[in-house]
Amino acid sequence: MSEPVVLKDHHDESRVFVDRVVIAFGISLLLTTLLGGRMLYLQVIQHDRYATMSESNRIQVQSIPPVRGLIVDRHGELLADNRPSFSLTLVTEQIDSVEDILDRIEERIGLTEEQRSRFEHRRKRKQRPYESVPLLHRLSQEEIARISVDQYAMPGVHIEASLVRHYPLSDLVTHAVGSVRRINEEDALTVDKVSYSGTDHIGKTGVERFYESRLLGRVGYQRVETDARGRIMQVLSRTDPIPGENLTLTLDAGLQKVASDALGDQRGAIVAMDTRTGGILALLSKPAYDPNPFVTGIDHASYALLRDSVDVPLFNRAIQGQYEPGSTLKPFIGLAGLTTGVTTADYVIDDPGWFQLPDNQRLYRDWNWTREDEGGHGEVDMNRAIYRSCNVYFYNLAAQLGIDRIHSHLDRFGFGRNLAHDLPEAGNGLLPSREWKHSARNLPWYPGDSVNIGIGQGDVLVTPLQLVTAIAGLANRGRLVTPHLLKDADVPAPPNVDIPDHAWNVISEAMQDVIHRGNRGLGENGTAWAYIGLDIPYRAAGKSGTAQVVGIAQGEEYDDAELDERLRKHAWFVAYAPADEPEIAVAVLVENGGGGSSVAAPVARKVLDYQMVGNSAVATRSERSVRFVLQAGDPS
Repeated sequence: MSEPVVLKDHHDESRVFVDRVVIAFGISLLLTTLLGGRMLYLQVIQHDRYATMSESNRIQVQSIPPVRGLIVDRHGELLADNRPSFSLTLVTEQIDSVEDILDRIEERIGLTEEQRSRFEHRRKRKQRPYESVPLLHRLSQEEIARISVDQYAMPGVHIEASLVRHYPLSDLVTHAVGSVRRINEEDALTVDKVSYSGTDHIGKTGVERFYESRLLGRVGYQRVETDARGRIMQVLSRTDPIPGENLTLTLDAGLQKVASDALGDQRGAIVAMDTRTGGILALLSKPAYDPNPFVTGIDHASYALLRDSVDVPLFNRAIQGQYEPGSTLKPFIGLAGLTTGVTTADYVIDDPGWFQLPDNQRLYRDWNWTREDEGGHGEVDMNRAIYRSCNVYFYNLAAQLGIDRIHSHLDRFGFGRNLAHDLPEAGNGLLPSREWKHSARNLPWYPGDSVNIGIGQGDVLVTPLQLVTAIAGLANRGRLVTPHLLKDADVPAPPNVDIPDHAWNVISEAMQDVIHRGNRGLGENGTAWAYIGLDIPYRAAGKSGTAQVVGIAQGEEYDDAELDERLRKHAWFVAYAPADEPEIAVAVLVENGGGGSSVAAPVARKVLDYQMVGNSAVATRSERSVRFVLQAGDPS
């Protein structure tokens, strides 16, 4: 009988089961050991590191921007303040699709491609996670309402309130005060990242730029606890920012307005200065521009209109425009002649209407020369040469002085240099010399070059700021002052110009005769009497000037009517008042204005009136129709 078949081996199955349990247990033990070791490594050995990382994810340090300091004029009128503004910002870490969000915003309030492009540029420059990136500035109430309605459905989209720089007087003081603008890539390479961590604006021009460190203030910080989506749960600690310093300028906003109204729609510049301190009372350049759109970013089309305008409103004519001074330079040439002994107050020449150097065929003409009547002033001394602006007298004097003495004398008054304390953007002008001409043109200095400089023509160039600074020094009888805009600025005094009293007396009397001689019943008027001296209630001294823009060929007569408007002469007038104890000096330039006496002098009169008799007198004084015509037109 065969053995029965065993269908199941319980012993073998038990052994296999036990083996499997042992293996599974071993694997579980190994994994548990590894997990425990990892936990030990993370929780004990690496505790400090990961605790710090966890804290960083939960706790964030946010910058708090300081309030920028205010700028006011000498009477406390606001020139630059900070106004509340609402901006639309995006926190990109809280947004799944930035493009979708931008599309939704565009549907509600509209977005241009330029605005999108700017946002992307700012987004790339973002330095910290969960930092908001501005999309739109200066939201209107309607735009705020349209966004707020659906804001719950647009995570990461925020409406933020902030203080934005504002210039209440718009373009009236922009070339003096300057403006703040957004920090660009070039600025980002040089600014202190800590100081500017709370703001994306920086002073770019004028006072805003020069006194940036004082206006900026000190950034503050706060430690906040955030959730996983970056939302602030609570403020843990706070260090308040320190506001920027408020600055008071020497500017007089009222005088600035009077100057602007007096210049009207003409292109030009006006600079008025306190002769006692050097404080700038008015600094006007026209046309100008509204600085407010630049604060949050002007669009390309609007900027292109300003940049490409033939009137160059972005250019500061008052401190950067460099022009021939014309006959306004004659008092300084006269001083040089009196000081060096080359001439005297009583020395008389016979002016036939032209001047000629020895062995030279060229005729240097007087301003009243015509082809029909050569004109001329006849017998001319220093006084008459200035109040009638006789070119021939100063041609002759400059030829005798020579360029070396002329250069040395004009240099003492600051020509060819920027003497201003807080206007580093101001131009230096050009005070030519033998060395300059050789270096710039590889040519020698010719006697005819000196002749031209004698009447403020040729290579000599000045800015309105330079010219009023020199006039202030002349008014002060050689005590120079440093031009400045900050009222409490600690400015050094330039060296004084030491010139004998009799020389100052001669020039001062002649410049007073430019304005007042017609009131003395002496028969012949000064060049500006008919335009500003008829009813002037105070004693002033002045000098007119015109500067050619294009050359006139030998033997040809200058005719404004035949020239394009932008090729006509520039009109100058400089003055100070009162003549005996000067308080104010002013320089007026009217680009392509023509005659200095007829065009620029009435503008200067209104500026002087405001300072000497008050704004009401300027506003109520009727415009005089000139009934007195100078014998041969308007001199230079």
